[in-house]
Amino acid sequence: MRPKEHTKNKPDFEELVDEGKSEGHFLILHNDDVHSFDYVIDTLMEVCDMEATQAEQCTYLVHYKGKCDVKKGSFVSLKPFKDGLVERGLNATID
Repeated sequence: MRPKEHTKNKPDFEELVDEGKSEGHFLILHNDDVHSFDYVIDTLMEVCDMEATQAEQCTYLVHYKGKCDVKKGSFVSLKPFKDGLVERGLNATID
């Protein structure tokens, strides 16, 4: 008789590292006191694929709070959105 084998599937090291980083970043839009509400709303809808109501709420948060978390995800997945916002003149970071 063979000894009982452990069938527990343990992720390898790379999976553990990726898991910790996959959702740990935020795309943050910062207030700039330059662009109009309509411009920011339209840009969020185009670049970040937001619905109008969500883009409007985010724009108001940026205006009154100074910044807003636009999206959450991995750095790699957020980079194109950040670049799109920056290309259109908005101030965005990934934290």
